[in-house]
Parts: sequence; structure tokens; C-alpha cells
Amino acid sequence: MNIRPRRLRTSAAMRNLVRETRVDASSLVLPVFVVDGLDEPRPIASMPGVVQHSLDSLRAEATRCAELGVGGIDIFGVPALRDAVGSAAWAPDGILNRATAAVHAEVGDAVVVIADTCLDEFTDHGHCGVVTADGRVDNDATLPLYEQMAVAQAEAGAHMVSPSGMMDGQVAAIRRALDEAGHIDVGILAYSAKYASALFGPFREAVDSQLKGDRRTYQMDPGNAREGLKEALLDIAEGADVVMVKPATFYLDVLSDVRAAVQVPVAAYQVSGEYAMLEAAAANGWIDRERAIGESLVSIRRAGADTVLTYWAAEVAGWLREGRTL
Repeated sequence: MNIRPRRLRTSAAMRNLVRETRVDASSLVLPVFVVDGLDEPRPIASMPGVVQHSLDSLRAEATRCAELGVGGIDIFGVPALRDAVGSAAWAPDGILNRATAAVHAEVGDAVVVIADTCLDEFTDHGHCGVVTADGRVDNDATLPLYEQMAVAQAEAGAHMVSPSGMMDGQVAAIRRALDEAGHIDVGILAYSAKYASALFGPFREAVDSQLKGDRRTYQMDPGNAREGLKEALLDIAEGADVVMVKPATFYLDVLSDVRAAVQVPVAAYQVSGEYAMLEAAAANGWIDRERAIGESLVSIRRAGADTVLTYWAAEVAGWLREGRTL
């Protein structure tokens, strides 16, 4: 018998016909940063091609995403003033809530508007929750603040809120608060398996993080795969509509395990360090930039992600519109 698997690789058309894993624009979410008081976009040195937005430039970026068919936009706010509890996070005139309202007004339901639900950008100590006198993050004291933040985001027009602080019980608390406030249709995209990774460094520049120390007492240990699945199952039981694994590339095994075990959509966040590493290698001529970006996204989808948060979302959507195959 003449068995030749290579018959299905003979041309681009043949390869596309039998391809198992595809990336489309609607499966991508663009994370964006908006800074209170900024008049024009400001480049982020460690993330070439990514900027801190003003409200006006953020509106323009949201419009571009809608025109390109990008599935969602995930908004992170950087306030002018911070305090110990991050009170600007739920203030109606806080930058994240103003930005959420502005993006919703700009694109309506054409793009899923997601608001990051965490206090780290808003606290003067940089942690994701209330800090006790002895320096510990107080899980239970933080949950009511997340509730206020999520309700404020829903009232600003978020289609989904995205608790990323890794507090135990955060999804249940937020779901209850949203429902009691009448926001029963606002979804929860839960950062379920968020690891204490070395790959978040450029992000901390992007949000001007005030963090001293680390978040290892509440983010997950990189050595624990089974715990990642456990966290996802807990979030689903608490009412999460979508669960996430973060980072993506170094945790494809966790992503695959979660996908095999759950019936809800699964997201993965291709984080700032993943972005920066590929951009740096490409800038040095060590890799083919476009092929590497495409391959990275295909690998995340192949491992089981229905949705990928990536800083290349709009650029890749443009490539796909031109008919390029990743």
C-alpha cells in the first residue's frame, strides 16, 4: 500500500483544506492600556508597537478593532492618583470606567467590551487587594471592593468583567453583586489559572505598577498543573462564563487539561513577556516575525483556547483580512 501523508502537503490550497487548527479575528481579544490625563498615545519601551492610550486614541483603536472583526477589547486603566484601597477603580469618573463607557459608546455591540477587574493598577502598593498592617493581602476584605468595581464597570457598559486578582471566592462575589444590581447579562471572564510568572515585567511598565515584592501568596506556583484545573473548576462552580489560563505559551499543558475537562469557553492570555520576547528576537533578525507570531497563536489555539488575548490581535486581524494564513 502506497501510504504517503505528504500528499496532503503538496500546495498551500491543499494544506489549508485539511488544516486542523485555525485562527480567526473573532477569536482574538486586544488588551489595551488607557492613562488618565494623557493627551496622545505614549509608546511602551518594553513592548514595541504597543502604547498607553489617551481616551481619544482608545476610541480610534476600538473602531479599528470593530472594522477588522476583532472579537473583543480588554481595557486596563492607569489612574492619576492611587490610594491604599484603589478607590479610583469603582469611581464613576475613574479612568477605567470612563474608558469603558467611551469604548462602548464608540463600538456598541460590535466588539465585546471587557473591563479588567483588579485593584493592582489602582493601589499605591501595587497589590491586587487590601493589604494588612503586616503586609499580607486580605482576601476576604478585598472581595467587597471587587464587587463595587464590577458593578461600576457593568454600569459603564462592559459586556464582561474580568476578575484577575486570584482572590478565593472572587467569581461568586462578583456574580452575586452583578445580579443584585440588575446586571444579569454581564458575563464574567475569570482569570482562573493565573501563574506567578516572570513574563509580566513589560505589563508592569505599561500600567506604571507600584508593586514592591511579588504576588506569590495569591498567584499560582508555576510547578502546579493540577491546581490550575482545580481553580478553573472552582470558578465555573461559582458562575464564571469563561475561564482563562495565563500566561499562555509556558502553560499549554494546563490549557489543554482545562479544555479537556470543562464545557465553558476557555481563554488564554499571551502576556507581555511572550510578546516582548518574540518582538526582540524578530528585531534582531533571529526569527521570521510574521511566521513566529502566527505559529505562537496557532499553538495556543491548538492546545485548546477558544479565545486568545494577544497584543497582536488587531495586526493579525489585518493579515487575515488580506487573505494570509497563519
